[in-house]
Amino acid sequence: MVIVCFGDVFAKPGRRALAAVLPELRTRYRPDFVLANAENLAGGRGVNEKSLNELLELGVNGFTGGNHTWDNPEVYDLLAREKRLFRPANLPSSSANPCPGRGYGLLENNGKQLMVINLLGRVFMDAVDCPFECADEILRTQSFPGPILVDMHAETTSEKYAMGMFLDGKVSAVVGTHTHVQTSDLRVLPKGTAYITDVGMTGSFDSIIGLGAAEVVRKFMTKRPQRTQPSAENPGYGCVVFKFGNGNRVEHFVRLRETISDFEKHKGRDWPT
Repeated sequence: MVIVCFGDVFAKPGRRALAAVLPELRTRYRPDFVLANAENLAGGRGVNEKSLNELLELGVNGFTGGNHTWDNPEVYDLLAREKRLFRPANLPSSSANPCPGRGYGLLENNGKQLMVINLLGRVFMDAVDCPFECADEILRTQSFPGPILVDMHAETTSEKYAMGMFLDGKVSAVVGTHTHVQTSDLRVLPKGTAYITDVGMTGSFDSIIGLGAAEVVRKFMTKRPQRTQPSAENPGYGCVVFKFGNGNRVEHFVRLRETISDFEKHKGRDWPT
């Protein structure tokens, strides 16, 4: 099984960048599933029906979320009816006030199945339930013999790495999202789980995590609110390609990050393998 996994797709520039590269990625790697984190899909905050449908039409098979899950009011309806859209599984939920949507589930495509689990970190984030206990409970109660991919949406490197080590040997891959900067630590952990701290953003590379640089710099300098907008400068993409084989363990992987301009220069030529 081959999976192409994008991190945070940021607003219209990110959606356009993904549209520019995905056909070539499909030709090169022939993925069974394409995944993307959608928490910044609509204007950088949340997801709406228009932006979700745009990526569904491109052939994205599944979507995860994060701390911006509730930013767009359309998400409540989307979570109720779109089974390919996940929100963090460890968001607070009770019988009196159940959390909308699903935090994990199976995706199906071309006769193959993939389990996706979405988790939210707690360090420097709003209070949520323990992601480690949540992951443990899901794996304890769900009997699935196929590959399992976990999106750990968290602020700190240490918390993401802790989740990777905690789930090592229990799932096929743990990928980090949220910080928008791709890390170079793609590896196989000691017990066989593939891991990367952050897959990286798809959106404007000449920005500050997707937003216009000048406004964000001004905010840091003045400590006063600034009106920010998604940047469209120098768009690019970040993703990881996994190939899983026997025992649902990774046989091969490659980390990709480049601007659309560089992508166009080698389009159709030799790619990393």
